[in-house]
Amino acid sequence: MGLANRERLDPANADPAHRPMAKAIAALLAGAAAIALLTPPASAQQATDQQQTDPSEKTEDTKPAPAGVTLLDKILVISRTGETAIESLASASHVDQEQLDRRMATTPNEMLLGVPGVTVQADARRVSSSINIRGLQDFGRVAVIVDGARQNFQRSDHGTQSTFYVDPELIKSVDVIRGPVANTYGSGAIGGVVFFDTKDAEDFLKPGETWGASVTGRYESNGKGWTTSTSGAYKFNDNWDVLGNIVYRDYDDYKNGSGDTVAGTGFDVLSGLLKTTIRPSENSQLKLGWVGSSDGWTETSGSVPANDVDLKSNTFTARYNITDDAKSWLDLHINASYNKTNLDLTTLVPQNRFDPVTGLPVVLPAGSTSTFDVGTTGIDMWNTSRFETAGIAHELTYGGDWVGDDVETGGTSGGDSFYTPSGKRNVSGAYVQDRLSWDWLEVITGLRYDNYSLKDSDNETSGDRLSPRITVGVTPFESASLAGLQFYGTYAEGYRSPSLTETLISGNHPAGVTFPFLPNPNLRPETGKTTEFGVNYKLNDIIEAGDAFRLKAAYFHNDVDDYIEGVTLSAFDPTSGCPFGPGIPICFQYQNFAQAKINGFELESVYDAAWGYAGLSASIINGHTISYEGERADLATIPSSQVTGQLGFRFLEDKLTVGGEVQYNGKPKGNPVAKDYTLVNAFASYQATDNLKVDFRADNLFDVKYTNPLNGGTTAVIYEPGITLKLAATMRFGG
Repeated sequence: MGLANRERLDPANADPAHRPMAKAIAALLAGAAAIALLTPPASAQQATDQQQTDPSEKTEDTKPAPAGVTLLDKILVISRTGETAIESLASASHVDQEQLDRRMATTPNEMLLGVPGVTVQADARRVSSSINIRGLQDFGRVAVIVDGARQNFQRSDHGTQSTFYVDPELIKSVDVIRGPVANTYGSGAIGGVVFFDTKDAEDFLKPGETWGASVTGRYESNGKGWTTSTSGAYKFNDNWDVLGNIVYRDYDDYKNGSGDTVAGTGFDVLSGLLKTTIRPSENSQLKLGWVGSSDGWTETSGSVPANDVDLKSNTFTARYNITDDAKSWLDLHINASYNKTNLDLTTLVPQNRFDPVTGLPVVLPAGSTSTFDVGTTGIDMWNTSRFETAGIAHELTYGGDWVGDDVETGGTSGGDSFYTPSGKRNVSGAYVQDRLSWDWLEVITGLRYDNYSLKDSDNETSGDRLSPRITVGVTPFESASLAGLQFYGTYAEGYRSPSLTETLISGNHPAGVTFPFLPNPNLRPETGKTTEFGVNYKLNDIIEAGDAFRLKAAYFHNDVDDYIEGVTLSAFDPTSGCPFGPGIPICFQYQNFAQAKINGFELESVYDAAWGYAGLSASIINGHTISYEGERADLATIPSSQVTGQLGFRFLEDKLTVGGEVQYNGKPKGNPVAKDYTLVNAFASYQATDNLKVDFRADNLFDVKYTNPLNGGTTAVIYEPGITLKLAATMRFGG
């Protein structure tokens, strides 16, 4: 499908005239790629080594890095003490540019394939995504951050609640930290943090270049999807560069594993990125950025088009860092951001509704509108001081942050926006954390203070809390084979304030059966208390010189006190608080539970050598809620348990990489729609010349019909795409 007659972001409008051009460019590039594959160049230079890292990145070893530097050796962008994933005494993962290119992601779900403990939920509206970490999701339990900007858009619905919008083509890396140990990155992240870092000019330009440009064309068989991406970078001097990127996607409805078309899954989106880096001095850097998208899709009801949706999202960021010569006492970071998301919904056909105020039957005429405008402003400042006392090395990090949400909803009376309350919420915090290192012992202690307030025209509530963290890590062995083995244990707490919707939602259910939504201004904040035991292991030169093996594994147990979940109340129970009246069988309200208990095991490992790589990751998660009366119920947000294997081979001096992925998904307990299923994917990437690269991918190779268990709460079961073949070619120029 495509919403052809809608204005898109400048400088190019995605009207019908542009679509043949986009398809022609993609087809031309694909044809050139095929010719290049059939005629290998006689003097093609070797492609940039896939393990090449940023100059600022270092491995943990003092000797030269092995040929197979793994993802776990890459410094985490999100890290505030400059550590790699394998060094981190926490469950942390890194996805780099090479992995993103290999996955040819259309949605964030594909970007995070195989990251343990992380699941992305997206219903038929594929452009909007919600991230689940260790069974926790929505309303800020997982902090989703793009270049330092919190993504807090929320819309009340049967599907995903808290969604974000970012095009994978604009992203160069993704970092994940699981659990409330991530609470130095902002208030409320009791599930964890996912940080998307967009591309920079220095990542795009080759050594010695002052300018560079590229054009990518891609076709996907399932949904007949076309993607075109154009990038350009310019280096004014050693202290100033700029990068721009424009991406356009046009997708029809896809087919599931049974060959049935899934209505409402088509979309068209125009996304853009503009980013500049300024280095005022040798020890300081300023990054200014804009990321935006203009999306369009059609929502269906019973496979019939019901609403036309137009969404515009714009994120503005400024990130400044200044250090002293040795990064000893001064390593100051100041981030400021503003994210604005506007979603406009227009009904396509008359809809039978119930008036949200009176509960009486009404007809919502075609052309009725609902508007959702969410603005999020953020400030984040921290400094790290490094020093020694009595032979003990310290990394003392201290800082504070503030995030403010301003939600305005409106439109036609009785429209969907009525159920997403307008209001303002402010969350802020300050923290101190000390990382102490001595020989074989490492200890991290931290304390965070959180404060929140939220209000609308009639209600106001607030709260605060101190949350501690203590981590102890030991590296007890000295032998060559065990020197890289490290054990750690952590206890950490996090604090999440109720959202505006959880606190203030009201009115009568709009369709089907009428019943009231009840606000709950007395909701208590959630407190996450996590205990985790983990192991890190690294070993080089195992089978051949230059190979590397890395492993991270952890068991965790998370008790979330005063967990908030929507509950159905019986109008016939006088103790429920649901008002009894004609035609009111039930009510809906967000309420606190005594606890949500979640536990699980996670594994991430990789072996890398000159010939290729092999990886294995796994996550097993179980969880349930316990009411104040002691009643136990399965937690609806528990995702599938997963085991993912990855294998890749390198040929032709690393110019050609081929491989595949196998992922087993086990049904979570208590989910009525979930089933066990296994997905198989294959890929190939060929750097034909310095200026031409070809990528191929086959997702769901055996056409399995499956559904994401997290979509079990939607009004209809949404089946995921069947077999999807992807072919892309990228032409690059520079000088």
